[in-house]
This record gives sequence, structure tokens and C-alpha cells, in this order.
Amino acid sequence: MSLMTSGNRRDFISAGIKLTAAGTLLGAGLSSRNAAATACPPENLMQIDVSHYLLRNVRLEEAFVRHHDVITATRTGLYDIEINGSNIAGIHAAGFSSTLPAWDAASHILLPATRDMHIHLDKTFYGDGWRAPLPRKSVIDMIHQEEQILPEIVPTSEMRAEKLIGLLQSKGSTEARSHCNIDPISKLDGLAHLQQAIANHRQDFTAKIVAFPQHGLLRSRVEGMMREAMKMGANFVGGLDPTNVDGAMEKSLDTMFSIALDFAAPVDIHLHETEPHGVAAIRYMLKTVRENPQLKGKVTISHAFALGTLSGSELDAMIEELKAQQFSIATTVPIGRVIMPLPQLRAAGVPVWSGTDTIADHWQPFGSGSMLEKANVYAQLYRGPDEFSLSRALGIATNEVLPLNSQGEQQWPKAQDSATMMLVAASCSAEAVAHVAPVIATFHNGKQVFGQLKKI
Repeated sequence: MSLMTSGNRRDFISAGIKLTAAGTLLGAGLSSRNAAATACPPENLMQIDVSHYLLRNVRLEEAFVRHHDVITATRTGLYDIEINGSNIAGIHAAGFSSTLPAWDAASHILLPATRDMHIHLDKTFYGDGWRAPLPRKSVIDMIHQEEQILPEIVPTSEMRAEKLIGLLQSKGSTEARSHCNIDPISKLDGLAHLQQAIANHRQDFTAKIVAFPQHGLLRSRVEGMMREAMKMGANFVGGLDPTNVDGAMEKSLDTMFSIALDFAAPVDIHLHETEPHGVAAIRYMLKTVRENPQLKGKVTISHAFALGTLSGSELDAMIEELKAQQFSIATTVPIGRVIMPLPQLRAAGVPVWSGTDTIADHWQPFGSGSMLEKANVYAQLYRGPDEFSLSRALGIATNEVLPLNSQGEQQWPKAQDSATMMLVAASCSAEAVAHVAPVIATFHNGKQVFGQLKKI
């Protein structure tokens, strides 16, 4: 019989995952260093440089293997995948006769590319040497620190955003939703730099921008600047902790929604607040959407820690209302005392997306850029270690695009699907999640954007 209290159990799980993740990443790092030191580079390795080609010896998932009605493994097979332009033109039996130029996938598993649905590309230290965050006690402390740091990092933010895009591609992501500071220090300069960085990668990376009032929409008096950001082409209206930062929940949320309605734009709000302020804020947002049906299906709550403070019928009722108003949740799959009801949300049909948030900046230094790592943490926290659960965990990193459906029927890839995908050094998606397997190559709309393969 366990003697752990609920809080102690959460702490134990949190500590265990941190140690497991650290061991996994350290082991991967040591393995890659040893391999680099001892392996001779194979001949004919190159990036694919044509638009119509074959990927030979591609491993695809075909079905689940069952023993006494228990899923015990994933059946896979080798195929030759024909890419033409941005799409998968055909899926052929291995050894398909063709004169097309061909590259060897070396039996690696092909999976959907991952998507980073919550990241800050605009204010990273990545690519500029190691730098740890300073001590802090609150979000307001962090805002004060940021006011001192922004004048230093904004002028070179375009360069560092591009390096961060390269890191994401190396981890299998070719799509992101990036929050971008709109504040009195960086003004609109950070947005202009981020837009240019994304434009420089328009052929190999897709990103949408959230105009994000990091220092508070009301607190920093940036409503006018937020409106200018939307005119400049930002895709989403952002918000931040309407009580703890702005000090006026209803006015802050009304202002955010007013901008969204005026620009017919979707919303993505950072809500770190828990009970009671966070719950009240979610209920007020639901009320606002009910009263303004044009907002239905256009609101994402990032973090949404308040949901982790609810339970039982109160949580069930909240999830039903979130589903009814077509809200979505963006999460970093947090490890800590608040255990988010992510499985319940997904089971109810509320879209749950994940993101790496910060890779290396003045908020957190722990990011790797890997969405497979997010799926791994999700599996450890919620899903369990079995084949089926691990395979389902991948969905939180791919916006629920999975090779097999829950019945084990093959659903991806199909001919004419977008060739946005990754080759991973694993035998199946379950192994890829469990081991945070290395990404061998990443493709965006048919274009190889990371890795080298052998031409054959």
C-alpha cells in the first residue's frame, strides 16, 4: 500500500521524469559524440536537391500486433515513397522500378513532422553562447528583468530567430506558432525582425505570429501598439494574466477581444493564473465567446494552469464548455505540482497542442527544441509505457496526425498528402517517443530541410 500523499506523489513523478529526461538526453548526447568521433562519413551523403524523387526503403506503420486482444507491437513494412513537388505522389512496394533519382531512407521510420505550437522565436539567447536566467520570484520580476535585457537582444533577434528555426528543423518541426513581444521597450522592432526571419525561410518553414503583450496589455498601455502589430500582419491577438499582471480581469480581456473582433483575428492568451483568478478568467472568456459567436473556434488558452486546479464534476463541466465553444489548449506539458487534465481534454475532443515555449532565454534554459521530447514527457506523466499509449502520445506533438488510428488502421501517409514529414531512427512511433529517437531527416512540403541521405 502506498503511503504517498497526492502532493508527494506528484513531486515523486516530477522528480522521476526530470531524472529520466536528463538521463535520456545525456545518453543521446554521449552517443552522438562517440558516433561522431569513431564513424567514418558514408559516401554519397547529400541533401535532396530535386523536386521529383524517390525515398527508398522507408519504414511505414501498417497495423498493431495483438496478443489475446492486447496490443503488444506495431507491424511495419518497407516501401518506396514518391515525392513530386510538395506532395506524396505515390506509395510503392519496396524495389519499385523507376528512373527517378532516389535516396536511401535506410529502413528508418517515416512519421509526420512535428509542430511547435507555443514558442518565442523573437527573444532567445540561442546561437549566442551559454547564458543562464537570473533569479526571480514572480512574473512581474521577470518583466522588470526583461525591460533591461530587451535593448540588448532585439537588434540581433532576426539572426537568433533563424538559428532557432534551424534547431527546430533538426528536431523534426517545420511549423510553429510564435509569440512575439509587443512592449514599450522593443516596440514593433522585434515583430519586424521576426517577420523577416520567417520570410527568409518561407520555402522551408511555416510560422504564425501572436502579437503578445508580455508586459501586460493594460499595465504597459500597448493597446494602440497591438493594433499596429495586427496591421503589420501578426496573425493572432495575444494576452497575459489579466488579474496578476493587468490587475483588471474583465477590462484586460475585453480589450484583447475588442482587438480580435476589430481585426477578425483569433486569440492566443498566456494564462498562468490558477484558482481563483485563472478559473474566473476562463469562465469570462467562455461567456464572451458565447455572446460573440464570431469568436467561436478562434480562442487558444496557452498554459491554462487553472484547469489543473479543478476536479470531478467541476472539471467535467468546464471541459464540456470549452468543447462547446471550440477552445483549444496549448501546453508545454509542464512537470510540477499542477497536473494538467490533458488526457481528459483530448478524450473530450478539445484540441490540445504542445510547444517547447523557451529554448534558451531569460525565462528558462531547459529547452531542446524537440517535440518528440514533449511527447515522451506526456507519455510518462499520463499515458503509460505500453505500445498503444506511446503511439497515441505522439499526437500531442503532431496535432493528432498519426500513422495509425486507434483501431490500428493505417491512415498516414496517403498519396496526395503533404510531404511534411520526418525520418526517425526508430522502428515505430512508440519507440520514437519512448527513446526520443534522433531525427535523421526533416521534410517540409517535399523539400528536405534537415539531414543528409545516401543517393542510390
